[in-house]
Amino acid sequence: MTMADGTRRVAVLGATGCVGRHICAAFAERGTEVVAIARREAPHVRPYRFLPLDVARCTGAELAAVLADERVDTVVNATLGWAATEQEMTEANVGPVENVLGALRLLPESVRLLQLGSIHEYGPVAAGTPTDEAVDPRPASLYGRSKLAASRLVLDAVRRGECHGAVLRLTNTLGPYPSMETFLGTLAVRLRRADPADGLDVTVAAARRDYVDVRDAAAAVCAAAARPDTAPLFNIGRGEAVDLRTLVDTLVTISGLPPEAVRVREAEVRGQSPGADWVQVDASLARRQLDWRPGYDLSESLRGMWETVGDPEVVQPA
Repeated sequence: MTMADGTRRVAVLGATGCVGRHICAAFAERGTEVVAIARREAPHVRPYRFLPLDVARCTGAELAAVLADERVDTVVNATLGWAATEQEMTEANVGPVENVLGALRLLPESVRLLQLGSIHEYGPVAAGTPTDEAVDPRPASLYGRSKLAASRLVLDAVRRGECHGAVLRLTNTLGPYPSMETFLGTLAVRLRRADPADGLDVTVAAARRDYVDVRDAAAAVCAAAARPDTAPLFNIGRGEAVDLRTLVDTLVTISGLPPEAVRVREAEVRGQSPGADWVQVDASLARRQLDWRPGYDLSESLRGMWETVGDPEVVQPA
């Protein structure tokens, strides 16, 4: 990303999160000035200009003043919230988007908005079915419903000509500095702490899901920023439904624990889990319009996760 590509200065909302930190790094590597915005500072955003702001609780006018003062031409909303109730989930995931859209309406010049959505907005699909952008979303989880509501706000604003932007629905992410709210991130910590003599019991969902390296996801965001005249919605994933048990076995191998020390059992996907038993993304639109393709294989992603999971920077507020 260079000035020749049109993006000179980007504001990353949720910059300290597990995805936001990689988006900041990806833009910076491409020569774009980064303004990192989050509730609290973290060590990994110190190379950038950092502004403390709670995007879920500020007003659109307050955010507009910040964006105008910083003279950004692109905003990436990488905020993410998990909660137990529908109201709390809505406040965490929909509230920030309402504030961002309100802010953009107050700015004197057009600013491109890139909203990070989730593949879980589509809800369960039949096994063997790749999910493309034409699939009618029917999310089954609180998380999926709140993310869909947020994405629809952006897509409706784009359709009405009130916003210049796009939604990127990311599949499950892997890689360095994982979220501790994910199954594999939590498992990596448990493996770090496991005593080989006592062993470890692990319950794995009997599921096949699409995973993409978080660094590849960040590259897709940069590509969408550089190509403004594209579709308003992209699915981002490897396009492979991988057996979750295979990923667990690979992570155990990387950990160096004896295979017999980890006792794995499979269980059905149930309840309010945001995942499903089958997820496979059709990312052909992103390949065609953004010239984007994943570059990391999943073993590299798991190794990056393993090498950083003991770092105190892993758990960061967005």
